[in-house]
Amino acid sequence: MKEQSTRREFLKKSTETAALTATISTLGGVHAFGGSTEEKIQLGIIGCGGIMSHHVKGLVGRREAVEIAHLCDVDTAQIRRMASFIDKGFQSARPTESQDYETVVNDKNVDAVIIATPHHWHAPIAIKAMQQGKDVYIEKPISHVYNEGHAIIKAAKKHGRIVQQGSQMRSSLVTAKAEKLLKEGIIGEIKVARAWTAETRKTVKPVPDSDPPSTVDYDRWLGPAPKHAFNKYRFHSTWRMYRDYGNGEIGDDGIHDLDMAAWGLGVETFPKQITARGSRMLLHGHASDYPDNLNVTYEYPDGRLLIYENYPFTAYGLHGFDNGNVFYGTEGYMIFSRRGAFSVFLGPKGKPGPTEGKEIRGQRGYEQHMANFLNGIRTRKIARANPEVAHRSCALVHLGEIAYLTDGRVDFDPKTQQFVNNDAANALLTKEYRAPYIMPEV
Repeated sequence: MKEQSTRREFLKKSTETAALTATISTLGGVHAFGGSTEEKIQLGIIGCGGIMSHHVKGLVGRREAVEIAHLCDVDTAQIRRMASFIDKGFQSARPTESQDYETVVNDKNVDAVIIATPHHWHAPIAIKAMQQGKDVYIEKPISHVYNEGHAIIKAAKKHGRIVQQGSQMRSSLVTAKAEKLLKEGIIGEIKVARAWTAETRKTVKPVPDSDPPSTVDYDRWLGPAPKHAFNKYRFHSTWRMYRDYGNGEIGDDGIHDLDMAAWGLGVETFPKQITARGSRMLLHGHASDYPDNLNVTYEYPDGRLLIYENYPFTAYGLHGFDNGNVFYGTEGYMIFSRRGAFSVFLGPKGKPGPTEGKEIRGQRGYEQHMANFLNGIRTRKIARANPEVAHRSCALVHLGEIAYLTDGRVDFDPKTQQFVNNDAANALLTKEYRAPYIMPEV
């Protein structure tokens, strides 16, 4: 650990030196630090599918002050695809490749890891990485079940790690402008926040189990999840449809909009009552554990409400957006979308107010959010979507799902973070982990 501490001190000092000669925006990229003494942050990439392509292409394309030291995935085909995004002009050294994440987190030369695996692997890998002195960027949601959020918070505090959830709109210029207006009270006191996911979905019919691809370590892909025969729909991309690995629509796209709803409402606690309703209204015969629609209402201790709505049957969206929010205040309301836009409407007649403006329209915060994490590594400044913030938003995913699975309406104690007189609901705050891929002790 001494070698790693020395390296971290150098990273911090190089940033402090550069800061004396440059004006640094907290929303700027790490490369904005400049300075001839700046040392590149060594990154480990864990999970080489989906969103990781966006991250790696972005890091390389912006020529961030990082080096991708490791590429890790249980599927070597995914690793080869990711390696193709790293050109020789970005770094001369070829990344180490591995199918087991332990190789990455045990490498003392790696400063931080970016985790973009299926949800059931997020917390175990993140905690192991923190225990080995790594800072971690975890794709949303940081937890597969509620209590994993507590474990991540505890590990981050114990090991002094920077942790960022991949809720990129927290760092968008659009969000920053909207936040200024909301804090100035443009729509008065915000009493209700609404979040929605309204995207057309199609029925995916079940298919027989089969053999896994030859490039895949399938037992490791399953990891802590229950043993199950390989099925192509329980694998790349569509694993989200199954509780063993994902969190359904509410925990996939929904977590983004729930996170911004919590941000807009300004809550820093947990709801006291959750009501959830869902069904199979459209996608009959769908190969999924989840309902194709889910509506959840969260009531907070002070009476404020947060409402989540999921519609699989509409291509038109709500208020013009497939994913979005409305913040209802005493003086007006704001329509906000993570697609990079907002509009304000004031008074009884809904008089149009400020918007995001065309100069930042469509900005979704990916670059700034990653920069916030990388700058945090150098400065040890807390990340914008830190574990406490992330857990409060992820809690909405888990509490909504638990309410749906149990009584439809449940009471929750924000102080004890337990359901009131409901053993069945409390049992779902955690899960069993398949040996030997058990949850690390914190």
